[in-house]
Amino acid sequence: MLSIAPGLTFWRILGNTLFITLLAMAAELMAVTVVAYGFARFRFPGRDTLFLIMLSTMMLPGIIPLIPTFIIWRWLGRINTYDPLVIPIWFGGGAWAVFMLRQFFLTIPREMEEAAIIDGANTFQIYYSIMLPLVKPALLALGVMIFQANWNNFQGPLIYLNTTQLFPMSVALKFFQESLSKEAPKWHYMMAMSVVMAAPILTLFFLAQDYFIEGLQVGAVKG
Repeated sequence: MLSIAPGLTFWRILGNTLFITLLAMAAELMAVTVVAYGFARFRFPGRDTLFLIMLSTMMLPGIIPLIPTFIIWRWLGRINTYDPLVIPIWFGGGAWAVFMLRQFFLTIPREMEEAAIIDGANTFQIYYSIMLPLVKPALLALGVMIFQANWNNFQGPLIYLNTTQLFPMSVALKFFQESLSKEAPKWHYMMAMSVVMAAPILTLFFLAQDYFIEGLQVGAVKG
């Protein structure tokens, strides 16, 4: 069994990566759908201002909140856990994802909601049974991009994880590369892990490419 460090086998690395990626992807999809639906279909005071503030966060370099965020998680005692990599996503996800999904929600005629209300549906039933199925192409497109972002995330695990047994593949691959200089080169292992790193992204894109392109096109056209 290929091992990078004591207790860190290939299957452990793969399990860590899938756990972080799938949990973060599910969290972000749930968060952005709720936020985007609220911005697109509800009218409340300050809605447009809050939306502009949210969009403005896209111009903020990720390096700026890095140190304050690390200090907060250290104060909470959650360093060397997966919490800093997953929990923040439950509170809104990425602004770009909210923007894209909001544009998709705006393409759905309001008459569909009004008909559902007349039939006695409440807000949650409209959201879950009508709106989510209609934005399936956008959700699949977002799912692919979110999966890719979390699968390839190197900075987050490198900063918050100290124990090698918790490393995902992006960080473990770098440690494996460094270990090659300490012993006889094993480039075939390196190439095999690189293929495993890239294969899920390519597979997801080819399986969902029709929905991916449709989601990007519809979300970009509607203003």
